[in-house]
Parts: sequence; C-alpha cells; structure tokens
Amino acid sequence: MKTTISQVGKYTDQEVTIGAWLANKRSSGKIAFLQLRDGTGFIQGVVVKAEVAEEVFTLAKNITQESSLYVKGIVRSDERAPSGYELTVTGIEVIHEAVDYPITPKEHGTEFLMDHRHLWLRSKRQHAVMKVRNELIRATYEFFNENGFTKVDPPILTGSSAEGTTNLFHTKYFDEDAYLSQSGQLYMEAAAMALGKVFSFGPTFRAEKSKTRRHLIEFWMIEPEMAFVDHEENLQVQEQYVSYMVQSVLKNCQLELSVLGRDTAKLEQVVGPFPRISYDDAIKFLQENGHEIEWGEDFGAPHETAIAESFDKPVFITNYPAEIKAFYMKPDPNRPEVVLCADMIAPEGYGEIIGGSQRIDDMELLEERFKEHNLSEETYKWYLDLRRYGSVPHSGFGLGLERTVAWVCGLEHVRETIPFPRLLNRLYP
Repeated sequence: MKTTISQVGKYTDQEVTIGAWLANKRSSGKIAFLQLRDGTGFIQGVVVKAEVAEEVFTLAKNITQESSLYVKGIVRSDERAPSGYELTVTGIEVIHEAVDYPITPKEHGTEFLMDHRHLWLRSKRQHAVMKVRNELIRATYEFFNENGFTKVDPPILTGSSAEGTTNLFHTKYFDEDAYLSQSGQLYMEAAAMALGKVFSFGPTFRAEKSKTRRHLIEFWMIEPEMAFVDHEENLQVQEQYVSYMVQSVLKNCQLELSVLGRDTAKLEQVVGPFPRISYDDAIKFLQENGHEIEWGEDFGAPHETAIAESFDKPVFITNYPAEIKAFYMKPDPNRPEVVLCADMIAPEGYGEIIGGSQRIDDMELLEERFKEHNLSEETYKWYLDLRRYGSVPHSGFGLGLERTVAWVCGLEHVRETIPFPRLLNRLYP
C-alpha cells in the first residue's frame, strides 16, 4: 500500500511503500537508522541486517543524504518517536542518488543557508515553520469565511500609494508611472462599500532600506475592511481573529511547535479581550522607565518591546497623534489631534503585528487631508467618490503575516518566516 508519512497511523502492523528523501542516517554493524522525510512529515526507518536481504542492508548503509527513495516497510507504533510511529524497513529502491548535498548535519552560517534557501527549506525546523505559516493562512480563511467576509483581490500595480510615502518600488506601466502596492487598503474600502465585509490576502512591497530582524522587502498582508463598523468594533474583530489563529496553531501544529522548541504556555494565554493602553499613557510609561521620548514621536522597536513586556498577551496602543499616522484615519471627535486607531503589539519583543483604524468618512475632511499631505485629487478622485456617494462609518486593519509567524514560532528573525525572503541585499534564490 502506497502512503505518506502523515498517514502511516492508518496502517499499523501493515506493509506500506513511502516515497521519501533521506534526511540523515546512522548505522552500526547490524542495524541502520534512516531519517526519512516526504514533505508531510518525518519518520525513522529501521533496517536490521539479519531481517533483510544483504543488498538492502548494504544499500541502507551507503545511501547518501537527500537521495530520493521508495522505502517499503512495516508500520510500528512507537511512543518514543515524535510522530508516534516507526518503519521496520523491508526493501529500498533508490530513485536518484544525491551527491555532496551542501547542507550537512553540522552547523552552517546564516549567509550560507540563505544562499541555499531552496535546499534549507527541507530541514526539520524550516519545514515546521512553513507548516505553522500554512496553518495561520488556513485559519485566516476559515475565520473570515465563517464571519461573513468576502475575499477581494486588490491590484498589485497601482498609480498611487495608500500611505502617501516614498517607500515605493517604481516601475513603468507602458508610458505611465506605476508602483508595486504597499497596501491594498484604499481598494478594500471601495470593495467594502460594495460587499460589506471584505478581506484581502496578498503580497505587498516596501522599498525601505531597513535591515532589522522585523523587516522584509516583500511580505504578505491580510487586510480586512468593514462597512458600518466603528473603531471599538474593529478592535474586537482583531482580538477574535488573532486569538482564533493562535488557538488553531496550538490545536493543529503541536508537533511543529515542539520541533521549534516553542513555549506553548505563552501562546495559550492569547485569548481576547486584549489589554489596551492609550498613546498618552504609553508615552508616560516610557518616560517613567528611562526612555527619551516626547509626545508626538512614533515608537521604535525598543519602545514597543518595553510596553509589551508589561503584558502576557498582545496589547493595543490606541489613539496616536494624527500627525504621525496616515491621512485616511478618522480623528477622535472629542479630541481631533488624535485619531481613532490602534497598533497591536505582539508579546515577547515581536513588535507591531496589526495596524488599524476607523477611516475618515467625511468628504470635506478628507479633501483637507489631501491638501495637508500634498496628495493629488486627480489621482485619488475615485477614493473621494466613496465619500461622495453614500458614505458610511467604516474601519479596517492590516496584519503582517511574517511577523505573526515569527511570533507564533518564536523565531529570532523574520527571514525564516517566508519561503524565499526578499531582504535589502538578497534577491537570490
């Protein structure tokens, strides 16, 4: 019976055939242990000299790392094995012999591993990270589908920028200037006026010359936008969504989290409601704890980490000064110098994972903002139309997938959270 490593539990004490690669091996005179992987998981194959034909044992001792094989064997239940099963090998067929595989079981430097990212993905830790990433994506679709959202795909090539900043990749669109999208949000607002509750999930690009452990040049964003939803309701959706994702990983990725050595007790606490601190109080807290920062300045990574350390679950920092936030955020009616927004800061030093706000729904105010930010009314005419024809209160947010993966997996650097990272000095492989 041909099967996969993840499905061997259905065939206990039966003979199966698995297509696999040899991740590693060790052998003594009488027994060989083959660490096999097939993409669905890892399993140990045990080859006992006395129980197999001589050529099978010779093959088992001499197979090279990452050679591809068909392995035949009997599935045994084994409580000591991470997957709970092991394979008593009865036959081996080599499909392709790999020679001098570059990533050996010894330690390698980061640059070397990044140059060989196409192969590094095969390792146990990287496999676990990709499985957790996949679970976060699966849970995202499940959450939004179950809560009445429609998925909408905004364009990647745009003639304008959501944030009105200079960190854009410029390209030519035939004879016109165009940019790679750094957010689909403005288009999602248009979609919300047609479909009510929408979300997008796609790549975004920021030409920031940044080298921190939290920054990628190309990353994936989940951007929901909701008509008839105010700032407070927006925060509640964010709490529910993040809690849902984290609990889904705890439920479905126990094996991967243990491979990563992740302390799951910290993740188990991620259940809404989340604590909140106003920007004003955050500034006071930082000043009292020796940070040099004034009201009106934005937070850097050390500030976010200091604030997050006071809490054991994600925390919202709310109501930032309008001056340091995007032009489309709605001012607090009781205090117009701050906006109805929040950043969600992940615990354990992982920084901002969500930025969100209620959007300006008043056309005159939006026109004023355009003037203040020197934005072309011609370019954004369509965006103003959303306020011209049946404007409603509406809110939304954007979650960065890779930072969320880094936090949930407990990774040092965001480069391991995406299959092929695009960093300041890396466009290969």
